[in-house]
Amino acid sequence: MIRARVLDSIEEVAARDWNALDLGGRPFLRHEFLAAAELSGSATPATGWTPAHVVASDPQGLAGAMPLYLKSHSWGEFVFDFAWARAYERHGLPYYPKLVCAAPFTPASGPRLLVRPGTDAYRVRHALLAAARDFAEARGLSSLHVLFAGDDDREFLQASGFMARLDCQFHWRNEGYGDFEDFLAGFTAEKRKKARRERRRAEEAGLSFLELTGADLDATRLAIVYALHARTFAQRGNPPYFTPDFFRRLAAALPEAVMVKLAVDRHGEAVACAVFLRGEDTLYGRYWGAAADHHSLHFEACYHQGIEYCIREGLARFEPGTQGEHKIARGFAPTPVWSLHDLRHPAFRDAIGGYLERERAAVGEYMQAAAAHVPFRRAAAEATLELDAADPDARAD
Repeated sequence: MIRARVLDSIEEVAARDWNALDLGGRPFLRHEFLAAAELSGSATPATGWTPAHVVASDPQGLAGAMPLYLKSHSWGEFVFDFAWARAYERHGLPYYPKLVCAAPFTPASGPRLLVRPGTDAYRVRHALLAAARDFAEARGLSSLHVLFAGDDDREFLQASGFMARLDCQFHWRNEGYGDFEDFLAGFTAEKRKKARRERRRAEEAGLSFLELTGADLDATRLAIVYALHARTFAQRGNPPYFTPDFFRRLAAALPEAVMVKLAVDRHGEAVACAVFLRGEDTLYGRYWGAAADHHSLHFEACYHQGIEYCIREGLARFEPGTQGEHKIARGFAPTPVWSLHDLRHPAFRDAIGGYLERERAAVGEYMQAAAAHVPFRRAAAEATLELDAADPDARAD
């Protein structure tokens, strides 16, 4: 017998039990990450993220879980449905609150219906989804969204009636490179020359990089890193998603998962930083900030330094975040990412379903075009996309 219930806080379940689920090696699905988001005031009702995590239990204990939130807006999700909300509003219908399954403020794919290894995955997923749908119906919520889902969850959710939304990110893959020059050796001569020149600019400006783990981030360094990354948000007129206390809690709880590249000048003064999270086999780029403008420093801190780290550490993948066609020239390839959507209103479901079908076709065409611009020495026709492997019927759904 599997029983499911809704929690008001991640703290209602023990960290060891949550982390014993199959998290796919993703640090942002760990209990410590989610707890830091809640306890730091970053993902709370006051910020529009009300925890409503679903957990499923069997006689052996925690069998599954969904990181779930009641959302009063769509900010911090990176799957943009603002037009859907406006359409609801024009018809006098409430779109918010809605139910969202995601890691807060984290556009990185991974499992979402978390299952304890060795259990009947289908039965656990079914119990989790049923509880989430019951919660949405009881509250009269407009919709249930599962963002940046891995392939297994996507297949299960589509079979359960969810509509799939395709988007494109740019990811780097480690092909067994010996070092950064070995990686560049696969570039065309022109692209290789540009990359080398780009990397030299930081050195010519007198900048060097410190590599810091969570254990290295004392109060002083945390304050510096936070101020630098907050500057990027301020330039766009927004406060950072995460509070300073979040980074303090995360660095203390998961020191091995936090990695910061801190750029310093000739006098040892910090001028820029890039914040990463390290998973089991993947590096995730998260935040960037600089105190002044330096030519190509963003590319060096956020991309080249990350690639070099992955090669040295033997990590298989590097996911630097959302959007950014400029990543292609640095060796990142177009990669499909998926979100799943369950809208309760029949007319809106039909209308949005038609839109998503057209959008999938357009994104597929965009990915094919983007693949033609990778810097490697091979014909564009030989560039391999994950699109067809992920869903052969993506353009004919």
